[in-house]
Amino acid sequence: MKIAILGTRGIPNYHGGFEQFAEFFSLYLVGKGHEVVVYSSNNHPFKNNTFNGVEIIHKKDPEKQIGTMGQFIYDLNCILDSRKRKFDVILQLGYTSSSIWHWLLPKSTIILTNMDGLEWKRSKYFKPVQKFLMFAEKLAVKSSDHLIADSIGIKEYLKAKYDVEPYYIAYGADVFKEPNPNILAKFKVKPFQYNMLIARLEPENNIEIILDAVSKSNSKAPFLIIGKHDANNFGRYLKRKFKKETRIKFIGGIYDINVLNNLRYYSNLYTHGHSVGGTNPSLLEAMGSNALILAHENSFNKYILGEDAFYFKSMNDIKVCLDSISKSNYLHFVNNNILKVREKYNWPIINNKYLRLILDKIK
Repeated sequence: MKIAILGTRGIPNYHGGFEQFAEFFSLYLVGKGHEVVVYSSNNHPFKNNTFNGVEIIHKKDPEKQIGTMGQFIYDLNCILDSRKRKFDVILQLGYTSSSIWHWLLPKSTIILTNMDGLEWKRSKYFKPVQKFLMFAEKLAVKSSDHLIADSIGIKEYLKAKYDVEPYYIAYGADVFKEPNPNILAKFKVKPFQYNMLIARLEPENNIEIILDAVSKSNSKAPFLIIGKHDANNFGRYLKRKFKKETRIKFIGGIYDINVLNNLRYYSNLYTHGHSVGGTNPSLLEAMGSNALILAHENSFNKYILGEDAFYFKSMNDIKVCLDSISKSNYLHFVNNNILKVREKYNWPIINNKYLRLILDKIK
């Protein structure tokens, strides 16, 4: 079987959740004997044409030169190339800049689309952009042979709005088993004596309200922010706003999964402010990495975490948790979430669900 993965910046992962999934799933498919292509931006630092048996096709991506419009051109270049290669299946990860080219997708290929989160609700977008994203969502639904939702909430939304029946397949994670406290030295923190978050620095991830709570809390614990703070205006704004708060430490982006897992493992409280996505990758990774989680209260997070987390709606909710919670008192939350990852969300289970869906649809 010949399978293509579109919609990511490329592999190996240097960017985010879809890239991580594309890396893990493509390697899984190769291990099962399938021919796999992952499309990659020419801006990606990995320039080889293969990655552990996965073929990498590099396409022109002018985002650095012209901004967001470059993503549309990159997706167009990938789709045009896919027309020449006779794929059995194209798996699209997301739709925001690709669905406008849906009429160019190869007609003889089965198109599966992971619909991601409610992109049009992201507060970073102006109203005209949000309207466009709603239109793009509609195009993706109509032009895909099958839809995948990585959250029960997203599945229910798509079913209610478009009268379709998406397949629910969550994101995956691993249970982290090799903690190494020596990794903390670089970050000048001690085991279980700091709090943290990992996220893209976007308004809908509630980072500002979290950092406001840190600045008003009585806790003296350092607070680490893992994410590219110089990648957008909001990130630069946050760094300026909290530059005098010595407890808040902007670390930047980290893509070494071992470093990230160790930081999560040895944190006291891991805050997760995502509010508009589906099953967020960093949340599952935190669950599998011994993290005690304080999450934004919404249906997406609550479906995954259940009763095994703290939740916040306001800055004061966060402040109270920062001032009062010690991880050692809530290890049952931690252990219950590790069990969920092991039994429901581990990568072999998730990869197998995707492969079974694909095999079922090409019969």
